[in-house]
Amino acid sequence: YDRGLPLVATNQCYFATRADFEAHDALLAIADGRVLGDDDRRRLTAEHHFKSRREMMRTFEDLPEALANTLEIALRCHYRPRKRKPILPRFAAVGSEDAAGAEAAETAELERQAWEGLDRRLAAHGPAAGLTEEDYRQRLAFELGVIAGMKFPGYFLIVADFIKWAKAHDIPVGPGRGSGAGSLVAYALTITDLDPLRFDLLFERFLNPERVSMPDFDIDFCQDRRDEVIRYVQEKYGRGQVAQIITFGTLQARAVLRDVGRVLQMPYGQVDKLCKLVPQNPANPVTLAQAITDEPRLRDARREEPIVDRLLDMAMKLEGLYRHASTHAAGIVIGDRPLERLVPIYRDPRSDMPVTQYNMKWVESAGLVKFDFLGLKTLTVLQTAVQLVARRGVEIDLLALPLDDPATYAMLARGETVGVFQLESMGMRKAIADIRPDRFEDIIALVALYRPGPMANIPVYGARKHGLEEPDYIHPKLEPVLKETYGIIVYQEQVMQIAQILSGYSLGEADLLRRAMGKKIKSEMDAQRARFVDGAASSGLDKAQADLIFDLLAKFADYGFNKSHAAAYALVAYQTAYLKANHPCEFLAASMTLDMANTDKLNDFRREALRLGIKVEAPSVNRSHVVFEVDGGAILYALGAVKGVGRHAVEHLVEARGDRAFADLADFAGRINPKALNRRILESLASAGAFDALESNRARVIEGMDAVLAVAARRIDGETTGQNELFGGPSEREPVRLPAIADFNPDERLQRELGAIGFYLSAHPLDAYAPMLARLRVQSWAEFQVAVKRGSTAGRLAGTIVQRQERRTRTGNKMGILRVSDPTGQYEAVIFSEGLNHFRDLLEPGQSVILLVNAEDKPEGVSVRIDSVEPLDQAAARLQHALRIFLRGSDPLESIARHLDPAGDGDVS
Repeated sequence: YDRGLPLVATNQCYFATRADFEAHDALLAIADGRVLGDDDRRRLTAEHHFKSRREMMRTFEDLPEALANTLEIALRCHYRPRKRKPILPRFAAVGSEDAAGAEAAETAELERQAWEGLDRRLAAHGPAAGLTEEDYRQRLAFELGVIAGMKFPGYFLIVADFIKWAKAHDIPVGPGRGSGAGSLVAYALTITDLDPLRFDLLFERFLNPERVSMPDFDIDFCQDRRDEVIRYVQEKYGRGQVAQIITFGTLQARAVLRDVGRVLQMPYGQVDKLCKLVPQNPANPVTLAQAITDEPRLRDARREEPIVDRLLDMAMKLEGLYRHASTHAAGIVIGDRPLERLVPIYRDPRSDMPVTQYNMKWVESAGLVKFDFLGLKTLTVLQTAVQLVARRGVEIDLLALPLDDPATYAMLARGETVGVFQLESMGMRKAIADIRPDRFEDIIALVALYRPGPMANIPVYGARKHGLEEPDYIHPKLEPVLKETYGIIVYQEQVMQIAQILSGYSLGEADLLRRAMGKKIKSEMDAQRARFVDGAASSGLDKAQADLIFDLLAKFADYGFNKSHAAAYALVAYQTAYLKANHPCEFLAASMTLDMANTDKLNDFRREALRLGIKVEAPSVNRSHVVFEVDGGAILYALGAVKGVGRHAVEHLVEARGDRAFADLADFAGRINPKALNRRILESLASAGAFDALESNRARVIEGMDAVLAVAARRIDGETTGQNELFGGPSEREPVRLPAIADFNPDERLQRELGAIGFYLSAHPLDAYAPMLARLRVQSWAEFQVAVKRGSTAGRLAGTIVQRQERRTRTGNKMGILRVSDPTGQYEAVIFSEGLNHFRDLLEPGQSVILLVNAEDKPEGVSVRIDSVEPLDQAAARLQHALRIFLRGSDPLESIARHLDPAGDGDVS
């Protein structure tokens, strides 16, 4: 009033209705990590709901003009977020000031780089069989015209620039990913490393001249150095013009139950029991409302317990709301101006890189262009393996490998694909056995076919490949397109080519047809069917034939695979297979290094190494390094893979060792810093066998570690004060006095090794029973897995219990979850309450037993249920029969009887 400004009535609202107050209050408690019972926490009141007009009029009945002013302001608000066409940054190397000049300069620069790049590619590799250099030049000219017409030269130049930078800095980059591998311009610029003409990959699948849409290169980088490339882009285009993209974690059914249960201070076990009644299906999440409808036990609990009713009511109101902000795993946006002028910016406290407040969908609507920087572990494995091989003087260029290497295809045909990218799952090994690949095109087909739907064609592909069934090419004109896949439509590109051949579609039009078939919008499908049938008449097809082929294409378009992506990933698969077939020791060492934190994978690789006759040597303070190394055809176990030993500690140990091995424990104590290597770390290394070269009695080493550390500490103190120089210097080492005790028995030694490594490395408790296992008619875990995949549902296994956990079932009974090991692997098995109670004493960790089991083959692996348990010793004892010796008279037995203890268990008479 004093300033003559009109009053405006507002209502600060946080939730829709008064009834939502309690749920919103719970949401605040979830966000702040508090519980509803805390008195000093942040909270609102029920008055913060969205009030109706009548409520507002009642609240401000003495100020009617204030409500009128609220409406006046609302009428003046017409802001809508602007949707923009793609805003591409100018390629940093182009210097023109005005937009038209910059655009022309980018086009000229792209053409220069593309033509020069194509010349280099042709000089290095030549044209593909059946093609000429002129074919390549025509294709390049066509692609450049389309790219220039769509005004995308800058995009190609930006992507090519950061990929070239990565390669120049020895950062592994994938040969391609997605439909971008179909572009010859991308191949010429070294964005991709797969010749699209050689493998009949289509540019129109990537960039359609009939439909302007942003190109989208997904780039795989070494997972360890991906961030370096992003930093390069930040420095080149400006930190304010490069950002990550926000994502939001939502409160899903199980998560919201746990969160609300926590703030209500309900018992964990009660909430956990309710959560397990909600099906967990990430691919098709089940809502709480659906779960309550489908699960009578949830309805019963809601009806019988008021607290459960309150929990479910609040949880359903919160389900689907954002819980936290995160960042997109790969997406980066680059702007032509500071991004804060285009989109709201968020600062993630865990990073110094800005993040857009718009998610991926809306950031593109705002005009920003997304670049995907993905991390692929396999690229790091390949580089590491190549570096290990180079130490033997053998140089390998992964992009120059012969794609017809006999050893590689022989290994694949045997299904020996542990560690091979895309090809190592049990199901894929079965597919490989059906197809028995002997050419690169078979690997492309395997990558494309091994998915739900197309998987049914794998046996057909194999039968036709090996002459057991004749290919069906649908129409004689289609044989050139379908011959590679024996008449089976495997790829989306084949759908496009069939439309081109039979009905005269351009490849751009055929891509629109493919998209329409994928969307299954009736009006679009009807229009495309009419176009296809009319065009097919020129090929001599009547309407019935054309309709039949159209329906067939529609079926395959639904789950046909992008051949460009399949070919690029098939190349990575082939590279890993080649290294494994020809340099298995280095390949497995590299694979183990990249999976150092995953003991299951390490054990898989160890068993594969043993199967190939490659020794995996125990960790050693004198020979091992931080990561897995190769020495004399053996793999040296990494010190960094020992449990409870951090990277910093083993880096210090390796640095202290230098080029001179430790002579003994006194020498070790004389060179290490006890602040970097504490007792827990050294005990773990000792349990793993890392000190065996200095002292073979592991019990003495472990019990004497305090003495080792004390000597090391006194040395450090002496160096600090100068006393070492005063009293004789460091050459006079202080001895380490270890206790005079017996070593661990073999079982305890192995159990300690298991704890330090995660699996049995030097030996296995079942090794002592090896001669008897066959007579006991038990299967190894590896054999049993294969049998289950072939339809078996029961078996008899010998194993050592590694771990036992007990949990409550939905009915409140206890069940056991066991980790079991045999020389061929580790697996998880369950045993229900009755069996657990009966066999509990036999299921202690370290016990070796025979298990009668039932099993089921599931997508995530073989599921095992234990029916009965027998001690392995007891089963082995039944095999021992008395030895009968026939003598003439009893005189020879008298001397034996005198040596036997009459108090013993034997019956001597």
